[in-house]
Amino acid sequence: MKRELPKDVHYILKKLHHHGHEAFIVGGCVRDLMLGKVPKDWDLTTSAEPSQVKALFSRTVDTGLEHGTVTILKNKIGYEITTYRVDGKYENHRRPKAVAFTKCLKEDLKRRDFTINAMAYNEESGFIDLFGGEEDLKRGIIRCVGDPDERFHEDALRMLRAIRFAARFGFEIESETGRAITLLSKLIEKISAERIKMELTQILCSKNPDYISKLVHYGLMPYVIPEFMSCVNLSQNHPYHIYEVDEHTYRALKEVKRTEALRWAIFLHDIGKGYSKTTDDEGVDHFYGHSKISVELSKTILSRLKFDNKTKNHILKLIAYHDYRFEPNAKSLRKAVAHMGVDMFIDYMAVQEADVRAQAPSKLQERLDDLEVKKQYFEALMASKHCLTIQDLNIRGKDLMDLGVEKGERIGILLKALLELVIEEPELNKKKLLLEKAEILIHKG
Repeated sequence: MKRELPKDVHYILKKLHHHGHEAFIVGGCVRDLMLGKVPKDWDLTTSAEPSQVKALFSRTVDTGLEHGTVTILKNKIGYEITTYRVDGKYENHRRPKAVAFTKCLKEDLKRRDFTINAMAYNEESGFIDLFGGEEDLKRGIIRCVGDPDERFHEDALRMLRAIRFAARFGFEIESETGRAITLLSKLIEKISAERIKMELTQILCSKNPDYISKLVHYGLMPYVIPEFMSCVNLSQNHPYHIYEVDEHTYRALKEVKRTEALRWAIFLHDIGKGYSKTTDDEGVDHFYGHSKISVELSKTILSRLKFDNKTKNHILKLIAYHDYRFEPNAKSLRKAVAHMGVDMFIDYMAVQEADVRAQAPSKLQERLDDLEVKKQYFEALMASKHCLTIQDLNIRGKDLMDLGVEKGERIGILLKALLELVIEEPELNKKKLLLEKAEILIHKG
């Protein structure tokens, strides 16, 4: 079946073909075409060596000459093209020490990770599928090309990639591929934290975030996030819970929108329960202080995975707030929003709802009704433009200095005190009234 290619891709393939070289699109873009999707990136492979590619195209970048990769620039878009190659011995279970160029497309395709990523296409030859990738796409299977033990020994990150592709497409991992992951799971320790974090984030932010459970199933979790293992099969005998902690987490992940901070916050929000469980005389389980423990454990995990400080701190605050409760009334909501900030409060509400939706169905409507009331109060608060920050106050530090307060820390303390009064009573946010309140506070010392 012939597929229409972008004009620039068509041009590159034709030019290489015209000069006597084989050339195909390859890998993920071919897979996506077969799935009826529009590829985001177009990778190409060719029998031409890098020097020959560079001689044919005026604008190129040496992306990875040692591995045969050149980027061709066309209309401000880069197209990576790699010479057919055979990989040499792999170092540290991640990358080949050296590669050898070949004129055989099959040799190039057989070194790739999974059958669904080992297909090629051009308009003359059509689809080249030597390892059953099309059939695996139809069956919904992630299967290694050739011997899975060899593929994972070559590059241990492929074990996480298998789960990531399964999560992305809702596929299952073929039995021999899964067996090899379980057998070789410890090799994941050889992979850098940055690469592991990238794969985990893509799994969590996929349409099937609960596939993170496959790290437990295949034995990867003890080497990637060992702290999570205390949650596995941990029962919660409590009126608001019917699921074990890990199952509750997987279900909650599916109930929150696909952002990095929200998905990671949900994944880690109850990780402290494995270190805080107690059971009372009635046989009811409690997890006192688990939020604080979850924050401490998550701080270690996120730092180990090399998260940037801004994202890390946002996730940690969401975990800290996830069990925060306040009465469903306007005053309590103003205090909560002022304390967290508007953006954080919006994410907090998303975490709260996901958490509730993964709890006992018998308590669901009660808690959803509570959240709905809070959402309505929040919408009204946003529409009213009430004062929520010191910047919203109708008084400035200079006004306090005019009352005789010296410039310095005392100004900030007074403004914070005035903000608390305004959050209690929004109608106080008038300059005259605030000056009167400020004088009272100043005289109180």
